[in-house]
Amino acid sequence: MIHVFKTPQFARRMFPRRVWGFSSSDTVYLTFDDGPTTEMTQWILKVLKERKIKATFFCVGANAQEHPDLMQEIISDGHQVGNHTMRHDKGLVLRKDDYCDSIKEAAQFIPSKLFRPPYGRMPKAYDKEILENYQIIMWSWLSYDFDHAIPIDKILQKADQQIQPGDILVLHDNKKVEERVKELLPKLLDLLVGKGLKFDVISA
Repeated sequence: MIHVFKTPQFARRMFPRRVWGFSSSDTVYLTFDDGPTTEMTQWILKVLKERKIKATFFCVGANAQEHPDLMQEIISDGHQVGNHTMRHDKGLVLRKDDYCDSIKEAAQFIPSKLFRPPYGRMPKAYDKEILENYQIIMWSWLSYDFDHAIPIDKILQKADQQIQPGDILVLHDNKKVEERVKELLPKLLDLLVGKGLKFDVISA
């Protein structure tokens, strides 16, 4: 299986109204998908606070509903939040109306005008309606923190070779990735800071 860490240009051209990255000379945009979870989100917040780094958390509505205290902590710490549907729904499975209803339901618990489709997959035909209320935020570099077949050292090697200013980076804060993210995140942050990169939230 081929692992594509860096989003290819043809994907960006296919979906030009979605945000894949930003113009910057020295900043990258760290994002976390699928939380908040007690197992991971609080640990990540502690790591980010110690390093004075800000990130954007794309939250699943059901998790946000279950953990309002973590949602408040994310926001109080100066991070940004985004909508990731109510139940991590698959855009290639749900009809457009049902998918948009899931986003609306999640919005009750996630105060944001940013949206990221779970799995990074959603029909282009859904864009127009969603863009009436949200920016659709994709990514330009995927960490594969969820894939146990890829050694952490290889992920870091790819990060060193590929990550550039303006990139949107994706990691996860669900329980499935706990062991790997706890190893990967501090090393990745050290690497990026060592390259002279700064971090910022994605503005809603």
